[in-house]
Amino acid sequence: MPTASQSRTKKISILAMMCALGWLTMFLIKIPVVSFLKYEPKDIFIVLSGFLYGPLAAAAVAFVTAVLELPVSTTGFIGMVMNFLSSAAFACIASLIYKRRKTLMGAVLGLVAGMAAMTVTMLLWNYLISPLYMGVTREEIVPMLTTVFLPFNLLKSGINSALTLLIYRPFVQVLQQAGFVTKGSVSKENRGSAIAASVVCVLILVVCGVVIYCLNH
Repeated sequence: MPTASQSRTKKISILAMMCALGWLTMFLIKIPVVSFLKYEPKDIFIVLSGFLYGPLAAAAVAFVTAVLELPVSTTGFIGMVMNFLSSAAFACIASLIYKRRKTLMGAVLGLVAGMAAMTVTMLLWNYLISPLYMGVTREEIVPMLTTVFLPFNLLKSGINSALTLLIYRPFVQVLQQAGFVTKGSVSKENRGSAIAASVVCVLILVVCGVVIYCLNH
């Protein structure tokens, strides 16, 4: 039986790894989606942190990742705050619901709620703040809310939700085999339900990929 100190050390180690993976994927993977906005997958690791340890862990990883992104960001401090709010809204809501209902359906409901929270948060943020760093008037931002920011945030959060559902169980199983987390970290699901969820996630990824391709051609 691990001591409280050992458990805390393992938790810190995993969260540090999540921060590193989030920063690395953000730095290496940037896919144009619409206008000047690009998809990057760091939110997957922030959500995984929340699914493992709760919404406060997700918020902490979101904050650290946003700070690490600051030196390479073209939007400075405002961009850092934007990145934190976007990731935290998505991951904290998703992990809060999953914490209360640790089932496949709980994960799905949490991710859908996280998508909604992130989209609404970023629409409000872009309406209020984007004119400051884009050098445009708020009147010019308004039409972009539905033609640029709305589809971008739905596509980004949709892709990250699907990928999170696909990799969460195998990811946690690797951590279990390495002795970093206990076997109660993931609930047992009906095999048919897990396969159906995987198929739906793949379909979502295909649809999102087609939409991104169409937006860029």
